[in-house]
Formats: sequence, C-alpha cells, structure tokens
Amino acid sequence: MKYLVGILLAALGGCATSQEPAGPPAYVAEAALPDGWPAPGPYNEVSEKSYPAYRAAFTTGKGQTTAFWRLFMHIKKNDIPMTAPVEMGMEPKDGSMERSGMGFLYKNPQVGAVGATGENLEVRDVAAAKVLGYTWQGPDSEANLTTAKTALEAALRAKKNTPKGYRLLGYNGPGTPKAKGTWELQALLE
Repeated sequence: MKYLVGILLAALGGCATSQEPAGPPAYVAEAALPDGWPAPGPYNEVSEKSYPAYRAAFTTGKGQTTAFWRLFMHIKKNDIPMTAPVEMGMEPKDGSMERSGMGFLYKNPQVGAVGATGENLEVRDVAAAKVLGYTWQGPDSEANLTTAKTALEAALRAKKNTPKGYRLLGYNGPGTPKAKGTWELQALLE
C-alpha cells in the first residue's frame, strides 16, 4: 500500500524538492517490471530501447488523483499485482510537458482481459515499440522534465525523426526518497 500511495504522490508531482541524489544514480526496484521490460537507464543520457508488447489498464480521468484511484480500485478489485513503472501519457504544451492519462501495467499479456471495465477505464494490449528515453534520478520536477525533453528533442533532430507521442514512466513509491526516485521520459518512435 505504501508503494501505491507513493506512486500517487509522484504522479501528482507532489512534494517535488530540489534534492540531488547522493552518489551515482542507481535504480531502486520496489515492484516487478512487466515481463521482458528493460530496466530503466542509462541515467542522464538519451538511449534507444525496444519494449515488448504489454497489457495495461488506462484511464484519462479529470486529473491525476482521479486517474490513480480509478486504476488502483481496478487492480484491487481484480486482484491484479502492482508492477513498476506507472505510465503517464505526456503532451507537449507551450514548451513544456503536461500529463494526459495514466496506465497501470500488467505483469504480462495473459493477466486479465482486454476491454472497457467501467467508466473511463480500459484494459488494452499495447504493441511492441522502440523509444528514445532519458532517465534521471530525483523528482519529476518541471526542471527535470525540461532537461529530459530538451535532450530527447536534440536526439530526435539528429536522427531526423518525429515521435508519435511521449510517455513518462515513474518507477518508485514513497519507500524511496524523492532524491532516489527513477523517472524516464520517452519519445515513442514510428
């Protein structure tokens, strides 16, 4: 439960601090990754990664709190194990990034069933994808998101590629201090 509440706070951007992590960045695993998913990183640089197909419950909600609790109640009611990361859609807006929905990833595509499962909640299978990602350790502050977005945009220009969208992956809950939390902003490649 502590992990889930922490993901809520992280998804809401609550309590972001300017704390810098002590020592080199390192992933603090609190929950299993979906089957076949690469670990986050490398830190503070752009890397290209491939992700397998996966299943997740998604919601748009009116806000991050609503989205989180809707997803939490879904996995609790259906006895779906929590995994990391939590996925948040990201929309470029006025030079920054704005969250646009949230997803709880399932351990593998055999867990649960696809389809609408209530108001504004849908379980769907997501195709395998290649991404450019920028991983950092610390808060999901506007400054860190801007650093990640700037690095991704430079890499995309160098590759002459336009992303089909962005997502933010949040890997940690409150058991991990904000300064040790892992985040990854990803540009989804065509």
